[in-house]
This record gives sequence, C-alpha cells and structure tokens, in this order.
Amino acid sequence: MSQMPQPAQLSACPTCDEPPQAGDRYCDQCGADLAAAAAPAAQAPGDLPVPPQLNGAVRSPHSEPEPDDYELAAPAPDGYGQPADPRAAGALGVPEAAPPTETGTPAEIDTGVNASTHTSAATSTGSMAGTGAGADPRLPGGEHRPRCAACQEGTIDQDGYCERCGHAQARTRDHMESELEGIAAASDRGLRHHRNEDAFAVSAAALPDGSPVMVAVVCDGVSSATRPDDASAAAAHAAGEALRASLPRGAHPQQAMNEAIVAAAEAVNSLAVETGAAAAHPEGQRHQNAPACTIVSAVVTSDILTIGWVGDSRAYWVPDDRTAPPARLTEDDSWAAQMVAAGLMSEAEAYADERAHAITGWLGADAYELEPHTASYKPDRPGVVVVCTDGLWNYAESAEQMARAVPPDARSRPLNSAQILVGHALDGGGHDNVTVAVVPFPAAPGRAGSA
Repeated sequence: MSQMPQPAQLSACPTCDEPPQAGDRYCDQCGADLAAAAAPAAQAPGDLPVPPQLNGAVRSPHSEPEPDDYELAAPAPDGYGQPADPRAAGALGVPEAAPPTETGTPAEIDTGVNASTHTSAATSTGSMAGTGAGADPRLPGGEHRPRCAACQEGTIDQDGYCERCGHAQARTRDHMESELEGIAAASDRGLRHHRNEDAFAVSAAALPDGSPVMVAVVCDGVSSATRPDDASAAAAHAAGEALRASLPRGAHPQQAMNEAIVAAAEAVNSLAVETGAAAAHPEGQRHQNAPACTIVSAVVTSDILTIGWVGDSRAYWVPDDRTAPPARLTEDDSWAAQMVAAGLMSEAEAYADERAHAITGWLGADAYELEPHTASYKPDRPGVVVVCTDGLWNYAESAEQMARAVPPDARSRPLNSAQILVGHALDGGGHDNVTVAVVPFPAAPGRAGSA
C-alpha cells in the first residue's frame, strides 16, 4: 500500500523495554507506537509532511518509503526469533487448543446466507480481546469493562490498550475467516502491523434463471490516510450488498460490478463527512487526508467471471490443470505499473523501486476522480480466482508464482486454500496485512444461497 516514513530507531520500547527490529513502527511485544515515541527527538522544528499529489499522481504524503519494504528474509524454524504467533498457526490450518471464535460484524465480514463464519483474535496468551483469563471483569459499581489479557488487572481503553500496562489487546479483525459452500476468504493482521486494515465480503446467490453466482470483495485500507480500517470495511460491505442486490435481479455482471464500486466509493466518502475531514465542496475534499482504500472484486457464474478493481489489490486466474498457463486479471493503479506501461522501466526494475507501491487510484473523498476498471472472461476449463491484497501478492507476484502457492485442490477446498495462502505470506515475513478470497470456477449448481 502507500509508503510510510522511517521512524527514528529506538534501542528499546519505552513501554515494555523490548528491543525493536529494524523498521518496526509498533512494538512486537506490547504494540506501543514506536514512531510516536521517537518523534519528539527526531523531528526538527518546522518539519511538515508533504501533501499528497492528485490528478493522477501518487497518493503518498511521505517523502521516504517504509523501510525494508517486502524484503524480509524467510522465517527461522523457531518463529522469527520470537515467541510463536498463534495466529500464524491458525492461518496455516494447524489446529490450536480451544481457539476462540465469534461471528464478525456486517461491516467486517458480510457472508450472506448459509455461511460458516469464523473470526478469531488471539494474542500470545491465546485469549480473546478483553477476556483476561482468570480476571474478574466487574468493576466497582457493577460496571462491566474488559480486563487486560497480559497483566489481568488493567482495563482496556477505547483504542484497545491496557490503561495500566499499555499492552495492545487482540482485536476481532486480527484474524478472520469466512466460508460458504463453494467460496471462502481469510484475512490476517500480519506480523508487523498493529491492526488489520483489510476487509472482505463473500456471498452466494442465484441469478433469475436459478443458476448460481458467487461474489468476493477484498479491500485494503490506505495506511497513510485517516481511518483506513473503517474505509476498507465500509467499502467491502457496500460493494457486497450492491452485488447481492443487483445480480439476482438480472443486472449484467460488468454493469453490476461498476455500480458496486461506485457504491463502495460513496460509502468511503461518507466517512470523511462523518469525521469532518472533508469540505462541503468536492474540490475542498481533495486537500484533506480523507479515509481511503483499494478494492478488487470477483463475480463468478457457471460460464463467466467478472473482475472489478481500483488500486493495487489483484485478481489471479489459476486453472486446475497446472500445465495450462495461469494469468493475472488486473492491472495495478500504481507508480510501478505506470512506469512499465510508459516503457520507462522493466517490470522488475519498477517493482524494485522504493516508489513501486505508491498508488495512483483509490476510493476516498480526496481521489481526483473515480475510474472503476471492469473486465469479463470466459475460461475454457475449471479453476479458481484468487482475489487478494498486496499483503499476499508481494510474496507471489507473478501469475506463475501465485499458481505455485495455490494448492492443487483449491477448487474443492477453498477455505483450506485461503488459509494456506495467508500462511504463505506469513512465512515470507508477514510484512503487511494479508487478505485473500478463493472463488472456484465455474460456480457449481446447488451452492447458491438466497439473496
């Protein structure tokens, strides 16, 4: 996603004294904001952020990229030299002892009918946020507030941190999974970010002729914008709702996709108005750092698949017959893609550049204009569509690399495949939030839920 500035390096976390790794913005142990702690010593008087450029320019208000972006070495067998992250085991499909689960809210996971939804938020203690194993959550006066899972004494503030020890509590969105019969998605916070700014929606319905249709929407919040997690959740929910409403009425998939992206953009725009970040006139909004996200969506029927996107989240085609070539179905709205399209750099040179992931298209009130991309395909053989954020494709960038990462039985076991793909990103370093939906093609009869 958008690049972030390099924080001044601290020798130890000011909250828990854990030595940070190079480039960490948040403490791996307690979640403290290292950049904020280092800012008073590092920032010179008069330093101001560079405003984002618009009208086709990149959306990156920072002059320096996030350090070591997507260049982390493969993990050591003992788990990156740190205590094992239980979320990584869950993402790989390895059973955990009594994993906590709960149903996600509609804005986070919108699974439609007949869905089996699993969301978990585990810390190193394996506890749900606010459960505080062994702690009495009751406060004087009968007030109920969650206790800290780490110290089991402090209460949790509205930002999710212990008011006593400062420990970051697990959030529902740290790890999410959703499965319907024939379609599945998984999302994980990753190993380097303090929250998950991705979101997804998956659903199944029926077209007017009774044939099935499956929908997957994946959104990635722009980290340099305000409220990126809210932006992605609002966009995924709005697009999923729009597609579930229009497709059963007989709308053409490409037209339905275009309208769904417009609905998602309007939902993200409304967040700027809610927070007072946007001016009443659209021209004024472009001078604000409004909530923003990318979007990619797939609609799969019995004979056609349709893709829609804005930004740098991607869709890939992976056939069951691995002797047939896979394909990338989207073109990034990014600096690197522009350089390649203009013939100024090779793809390898462009994506090796520190500016590669600066996006040139996004959903948000400060976007210059909305240009949804849509495309339809008619594959001549069965396979799966992989819909994902850059948290995955940075570790499997080409279509061939993605095809090697997708299990051979992906079409019959989409949830297991989504878990394995999340695990692939975590094994590669887990530098970013990672979200992936696996959509089998063709949509099989009998797998459609009611609208």
